[in-house]
Amino acid sequence: MAARPFPLRAVLLPLLALLPAGVAAQAPAPRAPTDRPAPPAAWTAAPFVPLWTGTPPGGGFRPVTVPADSPATFLRNIDRPGLRLFRPARANGASVLVVPGGAYDFLSIGNEGVDIAGRLNALGYTVYVLVYRLPGEGWANRADVPLQDAQRGLRMVRAAATRDGLDPHRVAVLGFSAGGHLAATLETDFAQRVYPARDATDRLDARPDAAALIYPVIAAAPPFTHALSAERLLGKDPAPAAVARRSPAGHVTAATPPTFLLHAMDDGAVVPDNSLTMIAALRRAGRPVEAHFVAEGGHGFGVGSPALPAGHWVEAFDRWLTRTFARPAAKG
Repeated sequence: MAARPFPLRAVLLPLLALLPAGVAAQAPAPRAPTDRPAPPAAWTAAPFVPLWTGTPPGGGFRPVTVPADSPATFLRNIDRPGLRLFRPARANGASVLVVPGGAYDFLSIGNEGVDIAGRLNALGYTVYVLVYRLPGEGWANRADVPLQDAQRGLRMVRAAATRDGLDPHRVAVLGFSAGGHLAATLETDFAQRVYPARDATDRLDARPDAAALIYPVIAAAPPFTHALSAERLLGKDPAPAAVARRSPAGHVTAATPPTFLLHAMDDGAVVPDNSLTMIAALRRAGRPVEAHFVAEGGHGFGVGSPALPAGHWVEAFDRWLTRTFARPAAKG
């Protein structure tokens, strides 16, 4: 996750009080909490395509208070979910639906959105970053809200691939942290009916052809879950059946697509046991899986530092995805 900015106001105000009156009067006023910085230019410049016409399924949105020190790359109050499109200079025919993390409390659209889109664009991938609704913002059927948006988003990416001359059977999902949980839920529960069909797009298959889970939350219950992610998705004290319904490792079947996983062994926020649990489930089901574990990286490293092994996973993912898409038998 992005580093939280240092609260300068607490330091500057006492210092200004010590300056002469004339100097203090010339000092700029501290920025009001509502005057938040804008998201990165690359983000706002990317075309935005809404997922839904009218009110999203269920309705019930209630805005939450945004912390004054929240970075511009942490999105909250998402009442209009959609896709941000990042096109490569030369398309290779494949599309990737990127799902940022943020503990189902916000979307980290910098390191897990703009940065990965740039890296994948350079390799020829057409990238759509999913701006999905956050379950704790008042929506009805909170545990279904992210999957509703993910299913709809995957179907829209597949429709766009057909329209734009790309391959509709080379569509991958790539998710980080809580976004990794959503990507894992999509790859296992792509056929779960979580919203009524609205148009022809909803008749398309929501199954991704491949999935990549980057330091993902997999467990929805202790001891391995990420507590805030589980609470935001399921609420406090969820019933065992609700936990089981959103535990993707328990939903792996012969239809689950080939999967790539990456985790740092020193991740103290989302422990690597989450990825190990998913690997075991994929192996039991006989599904193709490739996994990379690195010693250093912690959590939320995005594309990673080039000085560490965690900074070279995008190349490994590209090689894996190229091989996967070249093997039709792996799609079954």
